[in-house]
Amino acid sequence: MKGLSKDSVTWLEVGEETEGQRIDNFLLRVCKGVPKSHIYRILHSGEVRVNKGRVGPDHRLQVGDVVRMPPIRVALPADTMQTAPQFAPQREFVTVMEDDALLVIDKPPGVAVHGGSGLSFGVIEQLRRQRPAARMLELVHRLDRETSGLLIIAKKRSAMTHLHDAFRAGAISKRYLTLVKGRWQNPLQHVRLPLLKYLAGDNQRRVSVSDQGKAAHSVVRLLKRWENFSLLEVELKTGRTHQIRVHLTHLGFPLAGDDKYGDFALNRELQKAGLKRMFLHAAQLVFDHPLSGERIALDSPLPQDLQQFVARLEINEKRDYG
Repeated sequence: MKGLSKDSVTWLEVGEETEGQRIDNFLLRVCKGVPKSHIYRILHSGEVRVNKGRVGPDHRLQVGDVVRMPPIRVALPADTMQTAPQFAPQREFVTVMEDDALLVIDKPPGVAVHGGSGLSFGVIEQLRRQRPAARMLELVHRLDRETSGLLIIAKKRSAMTHLHDAFRAGAISKRYLTLVKGRWQNPLQHVRLPLLKYLAGDNQRRVSVSDQGKAAHSVVRLLKRWENFSLLEVELKTGRTHQIRVHLTHLGFPLAGDDKYGDFALNRELQKAGLKRMFLHAAQLVFDHPLSGERIALDSPLPQDLQQFVARLEINEKRDYG
């Protein structure tokens, strides 16, 4: 693709690596440094054209499409990027699996998967910095900032499209490990509660159980139980925002360390006891490879900080009830 110009119209031809991508996401990637509000303004005004026609933000591009870009002011020039605060620092991530189509990493806690909401960069920006020759690196799904574990990145547009379809169809098994307050009783329990997204008073996104929400299904398995806590495995049959956190909190079992939906007084005590973040880990993914069809099963062990906290629970249980 030709580079963008701030003084003249630019024409960009869509290649295989971009096939199937929404035009708004395409523009956000191509126009690095340009505010989202400006991207949507030039889309809605018709200044951006695809094959000489106006399109909406959800229009999906095809190989060979020609995108007309108006004159636009881009990010800082290359010679100033090293000092720009928006510039993602290079970072190594643990690679669980990689081939020509996919990259699966073990995301550490405390790292957002992408920039936004006051963050200049996230995992995807750091990976692109680390791999400047990669033709494409795009998130297939997301994890909350404080959630650790398995995260899939697509290296081909066809792979991403296939996996998005598989997620929507419920054909990808996702299992998480979490520690909750309280003594969970059932060895196996299906939780079907609809979830509704809304903006709270602090203008932050929140989710609640509501009959007006979208269907959400979690399968909860009891792994271990102590006097005041339970270790659970949760399999997601749907992928709603904050699904595990809201489902379990609604049932009276808030996640340990959850700063949005949890027990805040308990969280302060847990921090003193060594739990510095939300206890939620994406531990397993099972799916068919988007290109070969091969069955892929990936596991990520519980991180050391969470293992250590569980070990402390064991010690306290033996001391108090042994």
